[in-house]
Amino acid sequence: MGAEDGDCLGRSDTPLTDRREGGRMGLIAEFDIDCDALPLTGVAAAVPEATLALELQYNHGERPMFVVTVTGGSTRALERAMDDASDVADWTRIGESGETRRYQAVPGLSFEEQLGDSLDDLAGLEALATADAIIERIEVRPAGWRQTGWFADRDAFGRFASFWRRNAGFDLRRLARDGDPEPPGEGLTDRQDEALRTAYELGYFDIPRGATLREVADELGITASSASERLRRAQTRLIAETVATTWPPLPN
Repeated sequence: MGAEDGDCLGRSDTPLTDRREGGRMGLIAEFDIDCDALPLTGVAAAVPEATLALELQYNHGERPMFVVTVTGGSTRALERAMDDASDVADWTRIGESGETRRYQAVPGLSFEEQLGDSLDDLAGLEALATADAIIERIEVRPAGWRQTGWFADRDAFGRFASFWRRNAGFDLRRLARDGDPEPPGEGLTDRQDEALRTAYELGYFDIPRGATLREVADELGITASSASERLRRAQTRLIAETVATTWPPLPN
């Protein structure tokens, strides 16, 4: 995909003006785009137990590099899927920590080749690059992308929503004003949420415990070490969103 082409998929560099002075309020939205022709959906489908987060590196020529952060799933299956993916020309594993791996991948298809057969309005997709919006997270799923973004106002958000409703599929998961507090737990990944709920339902957090870590892991279909890391990350996120926000600042 070209540098300009990539913008409409994941970024807008149009500066955000302060809308509040004019009575308008910025929005934060999380939504699913149902279009399995989007980049790396085939990889996500091949390793459904993994979570893939995508970033685009725009300083790498006409086709921005993919930076993919993968949590969970089989490393071998994931890398085999990238070998087989038509939209990945080459890839490199950059680093690894626990069950999280980071990859840099060279796109194998142009913008038209990637989406031309699936979207009727490619010009309209390119026009989204001028919207007052910043897409800060792209989670790649087998059926498409889940995006979280900031929008200057309802008009900017409406451009995204109406385009994808016309051309593919659009499912709004959350919409809030940018000054509203985020409900606790909204920052959890789906797999972290599942791990916490499963552990709770099995009695892992009861005193005394009603289930072992191994039993929680077996229910989730992962190793005990992966279950432990997933639970720790989820608990850390919840503490950061709730208890930590009420602590007084540390003395200098």
